[in-house]
Amino acid sequence: MREVRTLYVDKGEEGVRLDRWFKRRWPHLNHIQIQKLTRSGQIRVDGARAKPDTRLSAGSQVRVPPLPDAPAPEEKGKLPARDVAYAKSLVIYEDEEVLALNKPSGLAVQGGTKTSKHVDRLLSAWGEGLERPRLVHRLDRDTSGVLVLGKTPAAAARLAGAFAKRRAEKIYWAIVAGFPKPGDGVLNLPLAKRGVGDREMMVPTDAKDERGEQAETEFVTLARAGPRAAWMALWPHTGRTHQLRAHMLAMGHPILGDPKYNNEASVELSEGLKLQLHARRLVLPHPSRGTLMLEAPISPELKAGFERFGFDEHEADPEPFKRRR
Repeated sequence: MREVRTLYVDKGEEGVRLDRWFKRRWPHLNHIQIQKLTRSGQIRVDGARAKPDTRLSAGSQVRVPPLPDAPAPEEKGKLPARDVAYAKSLVIYEDEEVLALNKPSGLAVQGGTKTSKHVDRLLSAWGEGLERPRLVHRLDRDTSGVLVLGKTPAAAARLAGAFAKRRAEKIYWAIVAGFPKPGDGVLNLPLAKRGVGDREMMVPTDAKDERGEQAETEFVTLARAGPRAAWMALWPHTGRTHQLRAHMLAMGHPILGDPKYNNEASVELSEGLKLQLHARRLVLPHPSRGTLMLEAPISPELKAGFERFGFDEHEADPEPFKRRR
């Protein structure tokens, strides 16, 4: 609205507060905007200045100054254009059945308390109902890399089945503290949740512990920066919460940049770094044909770690676990 108007208070509005009278007519206005307009004298009642809590009388004249325009209405559930563009920018592979994203560090896969921006919300960029892609596995909020989704119910079921039956080869890259010895092998160590809330962690436990779950991680050292740090390829054969982070800490070589699973040496080495864990490669059966081989470019966070320790991503063996077999 760009002109000054004078409106009259209806009989049914007797006793209504001035700020609420405005909100009923222009719901896009917030309390601060109304307060500013009254304080500056732009809003007047019967020619006099008034406060937001002034009670109106039937028949009173209210001076209404030029007001800010209401934002363009968004269709319910529709993403803003900028979020659609952002979601599409994450795509590394897409066909009629499969969608694969390079999830950035810091973006949660699903929403929760105080989490409004997450992958599940961004999937509205592809539509709703049957058109909406479906999550079939998870990555921690601070882990970057390949995240695969099904674009149809049948495709999602087949992809989820591949993970459940351990037919998915998930290769992570990580920079860890120290130099693991041996440099390759398999760690089979059950994990159980301990603690409450933000202090909850996955910790090693005895195989007889009823709360423990089997957890198996295969590992290969790709390069090392002297005794300080090592660049590792990690393959979780199971999918436990925080499995790689908990297992590497249990080995005495925690992943750098981890605020929860760390030790004194890793905290010192991690200064200025975020979690050095990236889902680099995912190989699994396509829902209807052949094999999917998906690879995510490394994140800015991992790139910072490579630069600090002198690692070159182009020197990595693309199939580091084949040499163990």
